[in-house]
Amino acid sequence: MTSSETTPSTDHRRALVVGASGITGAALVDLLTRDGWDVAALSRSASTRDGIRGVAADLRDPESLRTALADERPTHVFFTAWQRQATEAENIRVNGGMVRDLLAALDHAPLEHVALVTGLKHYLGPFEAYAAGAMPDTPFHEEEPRLDTPNFYYAQEDALFAAAAHQGFTWSVHRSHTVIGHAVGNAMNMGLTIAVQATLAKELDLDFVFPGSEAQWNGLTDMTDAGVLAEQMVWAATDPAGADEAFNIVNGDVFRWRWMWQRLAAHLGVDPARVVGYESAPRPLEEQMAPHESAWAGIAERHGLVESDIARLASWWHTDADLGRAMEVVTDMSKSREAGFTGYRRTERAFTDLFDRYRADRVIP
Repeated sequence: MTSSETTPSTDHRRALVVGASGITGAALVDLLTRDGWDVAALSRSASTRDGIRGVAADLRDPESLRTALADERPTHVFFTAWQRQATEAENIRVNGGMVRDLLAALDHAPLEHVALVTGLKHYLGPFEAYAAGAMPDTPFHEEEPRLDTPNFYYAQEDALFAAAAHQGFTWSVHRSHTVIGHAVGNAMNMGLTIAVQATLAKELDLDFVFPGSEAQWNGLTDMTDAGVLAEQMVWAATDPAGADEAFNIVNGDVFRWRWMWQRLAAHLGVDPARVVGYESAPRPLEEQMAPHESAWAGIAERHGLVESDIARLASWWHTDADLGRAMEVVTDMSKSREAGFTGYRRTERAFTDLFDRYRADRVIP
């Protein structure tokens, strides 16, 4: 065997996707494999499928990371994972530490670029101080200074910047807004949450009630399809124009929920007479759906669905947080557009394609 057969080609791109079982990670794995990358998918379960090498590791355990990654030599890392903690201090310690320890465990690898997903809490503030202080005007621009409050996104960025300076790779940060995509068991999945709400409404003859605020019902907003987020991350990782930059990433269109809610109801087969918009106050899904969650197991059995545990499908709290905001949230995309990224999704189509995929997979009827 020659040395060329034992040493990977220097022009062959090897990706490590961190959080590969999540919404964004799954979209990245699909895109990278289609494009011919060598892909390793890091998660606690180390799921492996055709063309994908699973890597099992605990992101909160530096020794676990060292052991799992000792033989991995990625050229590119796509970091999409986070773990919610009880306080922001713990969010900072845990999530900043995961980025730091993961990259330290790859100090032997020929890293060229690391792409990190964050979100609009960069501009809105963390869970404990969400939209509580002075915020920049919408649409949000990447050039805005950080808010004067501790934020785990800032801790993740700082860990990334420090590792890049020490290990010599380029970086990119991708600030998304309410990501929807194909995953089950994810803690932040508005697309599947709305589909489950609509299924309960149809099966139990309930109203399909918008859970959020008047500002969200009437104001402009935008969203991020996981596929377009994955496209931007790969673009930034491979195009010099994306190096050492932070980018907002949304689909490119804007909409009002008072229009979108009716459209989604129609796509999900809800009786128009049972579609209810904002009336006098928010009606959170955590309160609306609590009395009806126990019905899901029977619905799943009747329709032959693959998941009978509603807790693995619906993230009421996260959708309530997104739709309950009392201010406009719109994101500027000029920076990456000028740099050459032209990815686009129509948000309604992103939702309906997702619903169709969940139906085909027997996740919803």
